[in-house]
Amino acid sequence: MNFMKKLSFNKEGLIPVIIQDIETGEVLMMAWMNREALEKTLGTGKTYFWSRSRKRIWLKGEASGHYQLVKEIRVDCDEDTLLIKVEQVKAACHTGYRSCFFRKVNEKGELELVAKKVFEPKKVYKT
Repeated sequence: MNFMKKLSFNKEGLIPVIIQDIETGEVLMMAWMNREALEKTLGTGKTYFWSRSRKRIWLKGEASGHYQLVKEIRVDCDEDTLLIKVEQVKAACHTGYRSCFFRKVNEKGELELVAKKVFEPKKVYKT
């Protein structure tokens, strides 16, 4: 993968990744990848990320079955951020929403819910 040689990973060996729905353009989530997660993503066609809290690579959907099928990968002009366009199975957010960006800041400076849950997390996640 020649393009990987050009990427600028941060000092922790990570690169930010924005996940976008290929059909609607909706931003679904933001996560981090290391080289191994990116290689797994390229090799399988499903998104893998680096969990900073768990200190391990994880497959998006490994617990929920809500996989992301990679359709296109773009690199920004500074070669330090990735945009991955996916076909999202069910939902991207572990809290039950299709997108992790299910709230907006309203004119009062408060968070306002702008989406409906598409699944109940307690029924999907065992832990």
